[in-house]
Amino acid sequence: MEVGETKCSSGYGKPPWIFKGSALYQLHLVKAETARPFIPKELRLVEAFGYTLGGFFLASYEDSPAGAFDELVVIAGIVWNPPTSCAWAARVLVNSDEACDHGRKYVGLPSQVARFTKRINAVQGQPKCKFRNFLNIGLGTTKTYFPKDFMDLQVSEIKGGAAEDFCNIKFSATGPAPKFNKRAGLAIKMSLPSFSGHSEYIPNILKYSCHIDCRVRMVEPVKVSGPSFPPKEDTGKSLHLHAHLTANSATEELVDNEHKLSISVMLSRPIIALEFNCLKMRVEAPIVVANCSKSSLKVSS
Repeated sequence: MEVGETKCSSGYGKPPWIFKGSALYQLHLVKAETARPFIPKELRLVEAFGYTLGGFFLASYEDSPAGAFDELVVIAGIVWNPPTSCAWAARVLVNSDEACDHGRKYVGLPSQVARFTKRINAVQGQPKCKFRNFLNIGLGTTKTYFPKDFMDLQVSEIKGGAAEDFCNIKFSATGPAPKFNKRAGLAIKMSLPSFSGHSEYIPNILKYSCHIDCRVRMVEPVKVSGPSFPPKEDTGKSLHLHAHLTANSATEELVDNEHKLSISVMLSRPIIALEFNCLKMRVEAPIVVANCSKSSLKVSS
């Protein structure tokens, strides 16, 4: 396979691109039948007993080439392309037009503009803590206790100017609030390789690396719920396109099924959650690892 660098985003400047902030990386057991529709035929889904390892990466960037913004990366599963295995993103939601455009056109990500609505719910009789962002849990002040349910994060996709519910993430804790220490956790350096592409903007399969320098600690997995008005169809069903559909209607059904299956990934069983503080992430320029087309997923009229 030929390997070559992709073009770079002028708005973001030359790579590597640096992102600073905090993040939550939560791993889930995802049904293989849920993840498989996202995976190009050139790659093999890593699975065992009908499950793969997926989940999500939820980040709040204080500084980046696109400024401050929030990001939710839905990870469908792990794919294998010798000699490496990498994560495959089913959906990327950001509240930045510039970050969305860059993700689509230069990294080959399935990026969508979204709204991140954060709401603090304090239990009566307990003081309400102040937070710098939704990931720094218990950034306490002089207060002693957490509210029982102290943060709801509602993520909604923006489609045609309207907001459509995607998921709700609930951060909750009880008991004495620990004194916040910005340097709490184990200092680590790690690399998270990922595949991308196979999209409308970049048909080829790309590979890129995120080099992370942060302090990490294990935390209780957050609770995720689906849209306020969930789809009537079973979101766990695999993608099925019918030959009699027109190209436009087939594309619409494809997008709708990918949306539903992405929600299924979020609602799958969590197994571990890691909180990244003092995060500095360096993203390298993607390289082409396979020439392919997504046309096989579309039906011509």
